[in-house]
Amino acid sequence: MTSRKVTANLSLTLDGRYHGPGGPGDFAPFVPYVTTDVARDHMNRIWENATTALLGRINAEGFLGYWPSVAEDDNADPRDRGYAKWLVDTEKVVLSTTLTDSPWGRTRVVNAPAADVVADLKATGAGDILVNSSASIIKPLLAADLLDRLYLMIFPEIAGGGGRLFDDGLPATKWTLTHQETGALGEMAMVYDRAR
Repeated sequence: MTSRKVTANLSLTLDGRYHGPGGPGDFAPFVPYVTTDVARDHMNRIWENATTALLGRINAEGFLGYWPSVAEDDNADPRDRGYAKWLVDTEKVVLSTTLTDSPWGRTRVVNAPAADVVADLKATGAGDILVNSSASIIKPLLAADLLDRLYLMIFPEIAGGGGRLFDDGLPATKWTLTHQETGALGEMAMVYDRAR
């Protein structure tokens, strides 16, 4: 077993939603905040030690349909380009029950429980394993107490509906706040490390 940390990032509304009431593609409550300096700096923080991106299929399709063009865009914010280049170049593991092969470079598709995939990844390699905005993976890892760090962006809106990250029934765990930053719009970037 290596000493790889398992980290996860997700943006949430004040009522704990990772998307709005319109379904998984409803990011209206997030749009005003994702391009702020605090959010962009936070996005760079999430990948600085990560060597593997762990994604759900829906996020993989969205991210890998968008970010490669940002990596090539000389006019893009340098923080966005940095993240985009990392995402394109890093090892990606996509959890899916429907994909059989990967349409993206440096990516393998795995049909297995998240906890098993993380155990396999932790057994080899170096660097953090980043669960990149994929609640479908973060939730079972929280349930199994397999996350070492949470990168959270909290946006000052109540969505009133949509998926929640912290469901009832999770094991009780303690976390230590290791970074906090608040932006001019009231958005907050926070990093929590699991206290073990």
